[in-house]
Formats: sequence, C-alpha cells, structure tokens
Amino acid sequence: MKKHAVLLCIVISVILIITATMLYPGGSLFDKNSVGFDWTKNFISNLFGEKAINGLENPSRIWAILGVAFHSVGSGIFFINMSKKMTDRHSATVLKSVGIASIALDVLIVTSLHDVMVMVSSTLSLLGLFYCTVFILKSKLHVLKFACVICLLIFYYTLYLYGSGDWGLLAIMQKVSFISSTLLVLGMEYFTKKEDFIQRKPDGQTIPTTNR
Repeated sequence: MKKHAVLLCIVISVILIITATMLYPGGSLFDKNSVGFDWTKNFISNLFGEKAINGLENPSRIWAILGVAFHSVGSGIFFINMSKKMTDRHSATVLKSVGIASIALDVLIVTSLHDVMVMVSSTLSLLGLFYCTVFILKSKLHVLKFACVICLLIFYYTLYLYGSGDWGLLAIMQKVSFISSTLLVLGMEYFTKKEDFIQRKPDGQTIPTTNR
C-alpha cells in the first residue's frame, strides 16, 4: 500500500473531482445561467463555493474539497519520495520541505485564501518540479527529460495566462496542466530510482553525496 500511496491518492482525487463536476448545478464566469460543469468554461475552483455561480446550492463542494485534499497528500508524498532518491543533500532537503508544505498548505486552496494559496501552491510545485527536472536532465532518463521540459513549459504558460487574465484559454489550460503534471509525477514516481541520480566523474567514479 505504501509503495502505491501516490497513485492511490491521485486516483481517489480524480474520482472525487469528477464526481464533483457531475454534481455541480451550473454557472460559469462566461455564462451565469449555464447548466452543469463545462470543462472548457468552468474552473475547478467553481466547485468550492457553498453556492454555484448560478445561485443554487452546491452539492459538489464536499467532493471537490476531499478531492483537493487527496491530491495535496499525493503530491506531498511524491516530493518526499523523490527527496529520498536525491544524492545531493541540499536538493533532498528542499524536496522534502516542498512535500511537507504541500501536504499542509495545498488544501487551503479551497478556502477564502484561494487566490493567495494558488500562488503559494504553484510556487511550491514549480520549485519541486524544477529540482526534479535538474536531476532528470543529468540522468539517462531521456523520455522523462522531454516530459519534464514540456510539463514545465505548460505550467509556466498556464501561470502566464492566470497573471494576464486570459480566463477563456486558462479554463482549458488549467486541465491540461493538471493532466501533464499528474502524468509526470506518476512517471517519476515509478520509473526513477536513486541510482539514476548518482553523479559520476568522467573516469566513471561516483561523485560523493554533498552536504550543500
């Protein structure tokens, strides 16, 4: 069970969020009278309110909150697991800290602190993924190298849309970013091991673990 904790949390999170979207009464930033949840028009955050945008009671709220909670735990466990694979102690400490912070803080996205916590959560995720990417790029994991770069580009572009206020495209890219980062997380969780990140000198000797 512990070995598959990240996958389990992600699967439960996805099921809960999909359930929430099926229960959402309706209304979006673009059409307050729309019916149901539109994946190209609604944001995941629309599921968090006590009332839907169309003014009706929102039965999807509890499902969405639980979905975010499981996602937070899954992300945190992933970064903690990756920290155990790092041969550089500084990087291991950063990833472990990101993991703990993700578990503790990411779920606050569903509260009134949403806007602030989106930035905090995004910063934590980017920091963790950046550190992972640096070590992936030094490894021989060529498929994951490509995946890391693409995922970070999508992530950065999504944040750019958020900052520029392009809500139409952002509603779509939010889901694209979520899917790409989730697949990357699962890829690194199952297809990396500590030996992949051991740095070697040109003569083949192992570079000792650092204390930086």
